[in-house]
Amino acid sequence: MLRLSRNIHLEINLQSRLLFFFQGETLINTYKIATGKKSTPTPIGNFKIINKKIINHPSVFGTRWLGLDIPGYGIHGTNNPNSIGRSVSNGCIRMYNQNVEELFSAIHIGTMVKIYYENPSELLNIPSPKSSTIDGKSYLTKQGDTLYTISQKLNIPLHHLVKANLSLNPKNLKKGQKINLP
Repeated sequence: MLRLSRNIHLEINLQSRLLFFFQGETLINTYKIATGKKSTPTPIGNFKIINKKIINHPSVFGTRWLGLDIPGYGIHGTNNPNSIGRSVSNGCIRMYNQNVEELFSAIHIGTMVKIYYENPSELLNIPSPKSSTIDGKSYLTKQGDTLYTISQKLNIPLHHLVKANLSLNPKNLKKGQKINLP
């Protein structure tokens, strides 16, 4: 279970349909989400959580609601788990109920939420590092590396790195661990 912290923020990539949960610069968890459909798109921008509600009688909003400071929009659970990973909502961010419940307990009112659209099919410009830890497809971690610091070091969008390493536990990177590069 995640613990409540004041040094956290969320990032949501509408293209990859992933929600990234950060504490400081450390990626704590990544969640699959559903986003708005073309006719009712999810808004892009910087927002904050303004209210949190437990839904005692689960509905289309699932079991939890995290309201954003844009009227009518929020992050919530769902009564249709098959919708996760698709663009089908009326603009809100849907999560599996167990995931939104975990997130609900870890964030506070005022948590910043950045929502953006970044196409993972864009060509990446990965600089050639001075060390031999990279072979064009993988990276060997160094002491203290996180997916965030690796993404910054190699100029790779974080969500691309996360997507290339979905089986990886980002909380448990070890020195010398092989990380896939997109």
